[in-house]
Amino acid sequence: MDISKLYELFLAHPVITTDSRDCPENSIFFALKGEKFNGNEWAESALQKGCAYAVVDQQQYAVYGDDRYILTDDVLTTLQKLANYHRNRLGTPVIGITGTNGKTTTKELVAAVLSKKFNVLYTQGNFNNHIGVPKTLLRLTEDNDIAVIEMGANHPGEIKTLVDIAEPDCGIITNVGKAHLEGFGSLEGVLKTKGELYDFLRNRNNSKVFINNDNSLLTSIADGLDLIRYGQDRDIKLNIRGEILGCDPFLEFQWKKKFGRWHEVKTHLIGEYNVDNCLAACTVGSYFGVPPKDICQALSDYCPSNSRSQYKETDANRLIIDAYNANPTSMRASINNFIQLNLPNKMVVLGDMKELGEASAEEHQKIIDILVGCDFDDVWIVGENFAATNHPDNFRSFADVNEVAEFLKENKPNDKTILIKGSNSTRLSSIVDML
Repeated sequence: MDISKLYELFLAHPVITTDSRDCPENSIFFALKGEKFNGNEWAESALQKGCAYAVVDQQQYAVYGDDRYILTDDVLTTLQKLANYHRNRLGTPVIGITGTNGKTTTKELVAAVLSKKFNVLYTQGNFNNHIGVPKTLLRLTEDNDIAVIEMGANHPGEIKTLVDIAEPDCGIITNVGKAHLEGFGSLEGVLKTKGELYDFLRNRNNSKVFINNDNSLLTSIADGLDLIRYGQDRDIKLNIRGEILGCDPFLEFQWKKKFGRWHEVKTHLIGEYNVDNCLAACTVGSYFGVPPKDICQALSDYCPSNSRSQYKETDANRLIIDAYNANPTSMRASINNFIQLNLPNKMVVLGDMKELGEASAEEHQKIIDILVGCDFDDVWIVGENFAATNHPDNFRSFADVNEVAEFLKENKPNDKTILIKGSNSTRLSSIVDML
């Protein structure tokens, strides 16, 4: 079956599932395969549970004579092609967002700002990979005015795959830093892969790139692009300029258009580094005609709830939760921001930074060296990578988060301001309720 015929079936059954445990009535099941599972084996079950069709790529699972089975060469490729076909049929403007740090927060802020004027479809959760992006695009309807699509990668070529599916009209690379070095090999590898978004837009008619003009790495690869610039510098080329007013603990900043007046915003975000994410949202909103007062309102109202730049007060402590992801760049930024906060009794709980490859030992030791020079009440480090560092005896080391949880049963901190930062796989967010 070619894509145009599959698309006709999709229009009649516009709900997609890849999970045989979640089979809405009259949906289409795509039998994806992974290292430890084969969706083809669950195609029959998906049909029994209510799916109208099952897309498979192994002949033995397509029951002869049953036209509910759609046999294709590769289910994942078919899903991606269908999403791209749907995206082009609707012609909805698409904004693509990637970057080492801040892409999810930027996506959330951009969507919040644009929603003041438009019906916006945007990436939910962490659906930012080769499966999540097509599934997001297939949620597009004629009611959506614009789509904000987050794109993640941990290996070379992955952003190219995603931009070929989504075909964005506009794009943002939030920044480039040391992350997923195990897959990328080097910072240069990260830059090249993230830059695949720019490469696509460079060859797309009437495309726009929203760029942090203060970031020399980004500007170094932006030749030949139609740039809409934001930043904190006083560069006359800036379309949107911002200034930090305070961050104790929440970020307050002001922004203005070129030759315009200042607009002040008080956010619910922790960390001065979030000003770049906010300025990106101001820039996108301004470009698409969202009034400044609505931009300010959207940014003021946004409350993080995804363990990113999140502040929480418990009965015992004050928590700064940034435990969804961690790499050397974001870890330094979080620690430096924590140092500057005018809050009492500071303590840090840091988890391992994953996927750093050969650089892991060196990068973990660098973080320890930073901590040695800080005047924190307590330092807890969690995971085998931090445990292997040369750290002071007064730093409490835990093998994993389960060991932390056991320790907290009898040794709960009190009246502390605690930074919780680590890669998602260390599961530090699971101890938040214990603090």
